[in-house]
Amino acid sequence: MANLRKTILVVSFLTTALCGVSKAVVYQVGDSAGWTSMGQVDYQDWAANKIFHSGDTLVFNYNNQFHNVKQVTHQGFESCNATSPLATYTNDSDTVTLGQQLGYFYFIRGYPGHYQAG
Repeated sequence: MANLRKTILVVSFLTTALCGVSKAVVYQVGDSAGWTSMGQVDYQDWAANKIFHSGDTLVFNYNNQFHNVKQVTHQGFESCNATSPLATYTNDSDTVTLGQQLGYFYFIRGYPGHYQAG
């Protein structure tokens, strides 16, 4: 009987743990507008009402003839500098799964003039 209780407890714990894992959310950056040109979406406003967790996925949809996505440091974001990105995405539909690292993630467009235009 004691072994049965332990087994039920372990199964219950694993089920609870797996339910937590399955709650990952997929966000399309910019919603239906996507990762688009100058001034169509305020991405800081877009992100402000969301709470992102480890395991969530960001989907960047864009026309790769005119746009790309570069993950940069806070300093790179503030200075509009995409010359030393942490990652570069150019496929026109890219996914970024948020890991367990703490802090903020910064994404900008690497094409000249895009960041400065909004």
